[in-house]
Amino acid sequence: MFSLPKLPYSFDALEPFIDAKTMEIHYTKHHQAYLDKLYTAVSQVPDLENSSIEELLTSLPAVPEEVRTAVRNNGGGYYNHTLFWNMMAPPSSTKMSGTLKSFFDTSFGGVEDFKKKFAAEAVGRFGSGWVWLIKDHQGKYSIQSTPNQDSPLMENPDITLLLGLDVWEHAYYLKYQNRRPEYIEAWWNIVNWHEVERKITNILP
Repeated sequence: MFSLPKLPYSFDALEPFIDAKTMEIHYTKHHQAYLDKLYTAVSQVPDLENSSIEELLTSLPAVPEEVRTAVRNNGGGYYNHTLFWNMMAPPSSTKMSGTLKSFFDTSFGGVEDFKKKFAAEAVGRFGSGWVWLIKDHQGKYSIQSTPNQDSPLMENPDITLLLGLDVWEHAYYLKYQNRRPEYIEAWWNIVNWHEVERKITNILP
């Protein structure tokens, strides 16, 4: 039904901003655990076995109550991380294009203003969670945070996730300990701006 996606780079490719050991544990332990637990939950309900991960997350109220929490937590964790790996790239390949800069100028008042707003949301997320750049069904762009492994898709299936940052401690604790702001600042060096632009280009009029 589901599988662990191939990591698009080596564990050490994001050094020095994300260390190799953190990447290895994050991918092989945490992501794998979400996948395994999702599979266990869905296997208990044959009617769910042909559902895509997006279908599961956008129709949680229809998921049987006995597995709903497991599907929410582990399905969200599986899906969020599947997106997250592709939202990062080795630092030598993350240059932002003029087209993308123009998008941020128009939508957020500039790249630096966007980064400040995004980082503030990430720092302000109490406990574990994620921060997202999204486009809603009305065509508006915004920054939103979600708790735990929740996805914005759970509340609104019509949004598009353009960029996401994992602010669970397991994403940064080995290198940054409790210094989440430092992790966030470093993360900008490995954002896959080509992937962000690809997503935006595909949905812009």
